[in-house]
Amino acid sequence: MAASLVRRSISKIPSSYPASSLIFSRHHASEAQGAAEPKATKTFSIYRWNPDSPTKPELKNYEINLNECGPMVLDAIIKIKNEIDPSLTFRRSCREGICGSCAMNIDGCNGLACLTKIPDASAGSTTITPLPHMFVIKDLVVDMTNFYNQYKSIEPWLKRKNPPETKGKEILQSKEDRKKLDGMYECILCACCSTSCPSYWWNPESYLGPAALLHAHRWIADSRDEYTKERLQAINDEYKLYRCHTILNCARACPKGLNPGKQIQSIKHLQLSS
Repeated sequence: MAASLVRRSISKIPSSYPASSLIFSRHHASEAQGAAEPKATKTFSIYRWNPDSPTKPELKNYEINLNECGPMVLDAIIKIKNEIDPSLTFRRSCREGICGSCAMNIDGCNGLACLTKIPDASAGSTTITPLPHMFVIKDLVVDMTNFYNQYKSIEPWLKRKNPPETKGKEILQSKEDRKKLDGMYECILCACCSTSCPSYWWNPESYLGPAALLHAHRWIADSRDEYTKERLQAINDEYKLYRCHTILNCARACPKGLNPGKQIQSIKHLQLSS
């Protein structure tokens, strides 16, 4: 059957078609298939520390071919774990910049590994370390307990003194009041902003940090919340609020493009007017 198919296809070729063209085309196709894409080798220096090992933390180098890897830093880390070193430990989940799990320091800047593109191979090695000034659990995983406790302390939920006008129905809000929450509700609690803030480095136990204060203002500014005065009083403290010196590292580090420093300034203005 195969021989008959070949004879049938050859018979369809016009007799005027030059045989040399057929030979050249076949030769050219085989060359294209055999030509391999040049390797684009990239070195990643990744922070390694195992609490079960007495050795000091170190930067370990891994080389991968970027032609066989996705475009983001998280793709490279996953490739290293799957194909080179399965002991590499890190957090990740959504891969879409929504969960905030893969926050880490990449070449000196805090960011999400899933949203950070791999620098070109010609740019040299890429250094990946945990979020700065946080207790390291293992490798790129940091202890977020203090960060989440500070977030919890601002009571990030709607608080009401009066029941809704219609029982069992939602509390309505105008479009203008809803718009006031833009630039705050999008925060994903990745901690990139807080761990880039020098004031948070110096006073991590007492200063709430950019992320917690941004969420505090999110509820202070919500027209449906009826505890505005109490919320302002709760954070009116020399350390909780006023350790912010408007350095604005937080705005530069935020992978969602938010400006926590601006929201902290708004809280300070409200404190003065209240």
